[in-house]
Amino acid sequence: MRMSFPFSAIVGQDEMKRALMIAAVDARIGGVMVFGDRGTGKSTAVRALAALLPPIPAGLAGYQDGTLRKGTVPVPFVDLPLGATEDRVVGALDLERALGAGIKAFEPGLLARANGGFLYIDEVNLLEDHIVDLLLDVAASGENVVEREGLSVRHPARFVLVGSGNPEEGELRPQLLDRFGLSVEVRTPQDLAQRVEILKRCDAFERTPEVFVESWRREERKALRRIARGRAALANVAVPDTVLMFASRLCMAVGADGLRGELTLMRSARALAALDGADAATHDHIRTVAPMALRHRLRRNVLDETGSTVRIERALEGLGA
Repeated sequence: MRMSFPFSAIVGQDEMKRALMIAAVDARIGGVMVFGDRGTGKSTAVRALAALLPPIPAGLAGYQDGTLRKGTVPVPFVDLPLGATEDRVVGALDLERALGAGIKAFEPGLLARANGGFLYIDEVNLLEDHIVDLLLDVAASGENVVEREGLSVRHPARFVLVGSGNPEEGELRPQLLDRFGLSVEVRTPQDLAQRVEILKRCDAFERTPEVFVESWRREERKALRRIARGRAALANVAVPDTVLMFASRLCMAVGADGLRGELTLMRSARALAALDGADAATHDHIRTVAPMALRHRLRRNVLDETGSTVRIERALEGLGA
């Protein structure tokens, strides 16, 4: 079995790693959209986080025949190819067997395989809109429904959806982009020392993967404990009214449409507080997650061509504490 690059060994890309950890603590946040240059470790980070997480009950990992299997398996990581058909994504019903023999013959798709884990889509902006819409619907509901000629099959499909894309190769419709919980930006590092460190770590992993992975075992355990504690504490982390008011004022200041931005701000701040071991979310937690939760929800302003991240930071400064 191929070894995954350690999550803790990824150099830089702090915002992306933070967003993925937040989504791992609270899947209700709605997935992560990663924009940026090719070759910046997007799929490596997602695959590494899936490999880091503890094994899950076999009955939760993917959907085979509806039976509960015993034991545990690694957290699923499913890479959805751009050319995937709808049947390959959602699964297919064999109508001849169903109508002729009265058997609901169902061939599980990629959504079934991703249950309990991560579904990764590279260049999601090049995927057909109706497939993206379908994926977001299933990710939000946690259930996949396949219907053909009056027959239907339902199965659990709870996963963290992660999409990546390069804005230069086509934009995702705002209506679909808004449904991703968090959006992060990754760029090719411009710091010489950081680039050299990336080369060293990649080379070490390629030459002796077992030795490299073992050298990062301690840091990986720390990250795993942090996520496990965050998940356990999440339900008990408070979000005070003053923090909710701050989140709402920020959304009003930047002109975010609807309430999805505020809900994401609240959930993300709570998840980050849980990761930090805090009893309650604070203004600082809101400040940290605000760019990730709001940058993809802002309308273009012809009178203000500054980037969405800059607009959010400016609004935060205007709001003060």
